[in-house]
Amino acid sequence: MPLPGPDTRVVELRVPGLSGTSGEELLDAAGTVEVAGDGVGRVIRPSDRLRRPAPGPVLQALGRSVPRTLEGYLWSGMTSGGATKAAWALLFPFSLANVAHWMLPPVPDGSRAAAALGGLCRGVLRIAALLLTMLLVAQVAVITLDLFAAQCLAPGRRCLTWLPEWLRDVEQVRLTAGLLPAALVVLVLFRVSGTNWTVRAHTPPPPGDTLPGDALRGDTDSPVLRCVHTLAALSTVALLAVGGPLQVPGDVFGRLLWAASLVLAGVALVTSASGVRDLPRWARGGLLWVAVALLVAVGVRGAVPTGSDATVEGVGAALLGAWLVFALLLVPAALLARRTWRELPKRLRPWAGGWAAAPALALAALLGGGFGAGLATGLRRLAGASDLRLPDSYRLVTALWGGGLVLAIVLGVLGFAVAVPLRRRSRGIPGVVRMLQSPADQQAAAAAWARSAWERRHLHHLALGVIAGLSLGAAALLVAWYGFGTFPGWLDPLSAAGVFGLGVLAVGLLRVVYTAATKPGRNRHLGALADLVCFWPRAAHPAIPPCYALKVVPDLAARAKEHLAEPNTRVVLGGEKLGSVLAVIAAARLVHTVSPADRERVGLLSAGSPLQWGYQRAFPAVLPHAALATLYGSLDGRWRGLARGTDIFGGGVTTWRHQVDGDKLTGEGYLPDGGWGALPPAAAGATGALVLGGDHWLPDPVHPPSGARRWAAGVLGHADYLVDPEWDQAVAIAAGLETPGKPARGEAEQVPLFPDLPRFHLNLAR
Repeated sequence: MPLPGPDTRVVELRVPGLSGTSGEELLDAAGTVEVAGDGVGRVIRPSDRLRRPAPGPVLQALGRSVPRTLEGYLWSGMTSGGATKAAWALLFPFSLANVAHWMLPPVPDGSRAAAALGGLCRGVLRIAALLLTMLLVAQVAVITLDLFAAQCLAPGRRCLTWLPEWLRDVEQVRLTAGLLPAALVVLVLFRVSGTNWTVRAHTPPPPGDTLPGDALRGDTDSPVLRCVHTLAALSTVALLAVGGPLQVPGDVFGRLLWAASLVLAGVALVTSASGVRDLPRWARGGLLWVAVALLVAVGVRGAVPTGSDATVEGVGAALLGAWLVFALLLVPAALLARRTWRELPKRLRPWAGGWAAAPALALAALLGGGFGAGLATGLRRLAGASDLRLPDSYRLVTALWGGGLVLAIVLGVLGFAVAVPLRRRSRGIPGVVRMLQSPADQQAAAAAWARSAWERRHLHHLALGVIAGLSLGAAALLVAWYGFGTFPGWLDPLSAAGVFGLGVLAVGLLRVVYTAATKPGRNRHLGALADLVCFWPRAAHPAIPPCYALKVVPDLAARAKEHLAEPNTRVVLGGEKLGSVLAVIAAARLVHTVSPADRERVGLLSAGSPLQWGYQRAFPAVLPHAALATLYGSLDGRWRGLARGTDIFGGGVTTWRHQVDGDKLTGEGYLPDGGWGALPPAAAGATGALVLGGDHWLPDPVHPPSGARRWAAGVLGHADYLVDPEWDQAVAIAAGLETPGKPARGEAEQVPLFPDLPRFHLNLAR
């Protein structure tokens, strides 16, 4: 690595972890100003009172003050603000189905069986995602065609009496009034799936070592997926309007429409399953115009449907079958992929043995069914028309979600109110807490360590338990309903609880979407969920917001290259929370594309990162363990991670198997040569942190302030990593200016830049 000269400066490029983070919070500054970007992704710097870019605080390294330029990349415009971006919340099941695609286990090199199984899993997953679209549209049509057009607008019905009577007398008018809202929903899905960002050109990764995020390269648009999902949605509405898939109309015109609807739905399913990525534009447009013409013809026919049970139940049954096939195919795929993580410790292996994509898809299906039932129930109550008949299958859905609500409460109480206190009482104060904290803070820190450690280890178990309970409950209810033709009376209280919960969920969700669209500053909770699910490109479902990672990562890499063009500049990519995952992938992109000399001037800092306990285990094919180790070796140890044992969602990123041996903290982790193994004992830093390998374990509460920095009291957990003085120390190490674990040098301990030359002292006091 080149020796730092007197003109050395450090550029610290920070990435926020949540879309609601302001520029002032990100840079810890009183004001910020935009210096680059395109309005969607904005590069900012601290500003003075005249709104001019100001230099950042200097770094104390090399025995002197090293200039530092602070920059931040804000990407909040990609996931928050506006009605279109807020509407994603209603499409959350679609986002989960898309996330399931990226959770599939990796395909080992040279395994044809694993490659074939992976292709089958992706094909079945695309079918399930298409059926999710059909289920949502069918449930919307239940409200607009069945509840509204067929029942509420029926002649002589005392419902919505303020509407004119001629609406009830003409069947074509009634049917059109029910078709238009459903068609509008399909149009919204089509528009959402066509929203894209202007991104830099995507280039395939060069041959050689695989690095984290290499799979996140591709287009932000998926025209074939847009076409087939829109085609399936329109054919579903038309099919429900002519009586459903199992009821053949009596008139010839109705039979033709019924057959055309089934053919279009079949074309959509076959095209989606085949994984066709390129279809001529004229073919896509022709199919869509045929579907629109079909819907118009259904409206002209004018026969109002008398029920919607068969359509909803048929789509739900097909979705259940697709999930069963997917879950079964995923078992051998995960077993074949096991060789890629067999040597890893259990805490680094994929969740559910690589089978986690199946529960994710199951949750998407359960949410899809629950959202529709909850929306219909809530709107019926708001309209004050409790006599309107809902599909009988909704009783199963409400009972299922009532049981799921009870199960989640029971598991949560057992976990948080029983398991955490017992764990803390059995272990007392951990040795690492005694090493980090003063005696006055050890009790509070130990309680926070016990709670966060339990949640990091078992939060996914809790989620899997709830999903498994809901799935088993759904199977039992289906057997009872369709096998024995009965609905147990003792389930009525659960059904009532489910009705209440789903109604509150639907109404509350609509309110959150409205608030997020009209007041973007009040959507932090909505934005936090959007940040998690919208991180991934469209692969299984198009009706989700575009992937912001496909824009953020190239932008970060390009900005870093601009600074690296100056020979004396060193760049440190710093990410906090989810932003650390973006920073890791951007650093990998730089390693791929810059020269070896420039690579030695690149560093990486992650703080409160969910990478190891969450993303690495949930997405083993995108962030494999070996690729992370290779990145650590490529940066020659200039990847630093700030971690707190009190952080529920963050933790160590480069080390694991921590244990206290006497007065030493030991463990395993990534090595500078690109491998992993045992590490030297942790060294105590000047700020009170314990530096083990690439991880800096911070005291929490933070030690009393020195007077030169901002300070915060109490247990911080997942918040405010910038307040810890170890941040600057980690930046200096990531920039290659300091040695890990070595106390910071003060002004009285000057180190010459050229140690081989004689030193000359100048005493200005004389």
